[in-house]
Amino acid sequence: MKFGLQLYSLRALDESTASLVARTADAGFDGVEFAGVDDESSIRTALDETGLEAPAAHVPIEALEDDLDAVCEQYGSLGVETLVVPYLPPKAFADADAVAETARRLDDLTARCDDRGVRLLYHNHEHELRTVAGDPALDHLAERSGIGFELDLAWLLAAGYDPATYIERYADRTPIVHLKDVVLDADAERGGRPVVLGEGDLDIDACLAAAGDDFVEWAIVEHDDPDDPAAFCAAAGDVVSTLRTR
Repeated sequence: MKFGLQLYSLRALDESTASLVARTADAGFDGVEFAGVDDESSIRTALDETGLEAPAAHVPIEALEDDLDAVCEQYGSLGVETLVVPYLPPKAFADADAVAETARRLDDLTARCDDRGVRLLYHNHEHELRTVAGDPALDHLAERSGIGFELDLAWLLAAGYDPATYIERYADRTPIVHLKDVVLDADAERGGRPVVLGEGDLDIDACLAAAGDDFVEWAIVEHDDPDDPAAFCAAAGDVVSTLRTR
């Protein structure tokens, strides 16, 4: 398993994507996950110079549906082979009919990505775990759709579920996880508050043990809104260095 950083975590630094790639390399990560890019030439140079990989990119579903060829060309030039739908609103999981329509939409897009040799995943938040017809909406989506997952471990935990159990449940369709930490807080709007990796309630060891090395290819570290993105990047890199020795 390799460790990467979701560059969305560093957006407040207002640096070029190439600079963020270099910063990520300095922190000791193996790769980056994009959430938008600027100058592709400078990014390719930064990836070459640092030796970092670019396993995946978050791309809004509207962009994927509107011009998939352009998206594939752009990110393919950076070595990205996996595209991730980063978010669908709660209404897309509001009831059984909504989940069925979401499943159809994601399956249609998956087929188009497959035709282009690109893998498509869906990244969850907490609202996909709301109960629909007796079970979490995410489970209904998995039953109705063949979409792969980038499971966000923090939001699974904040929603009241065991992330390690979900990794094991969807092992054959979860090549990437978001290794994000959270402090559980019943008063928080989303059930928890994101924190620096290792400072929250996520059982990191249990999650990595569940992930193993047989199916989860990448653990991507993320923080939704760090107070100090540069410090977060460095601290997360230190944690990842420790995790590699366990």
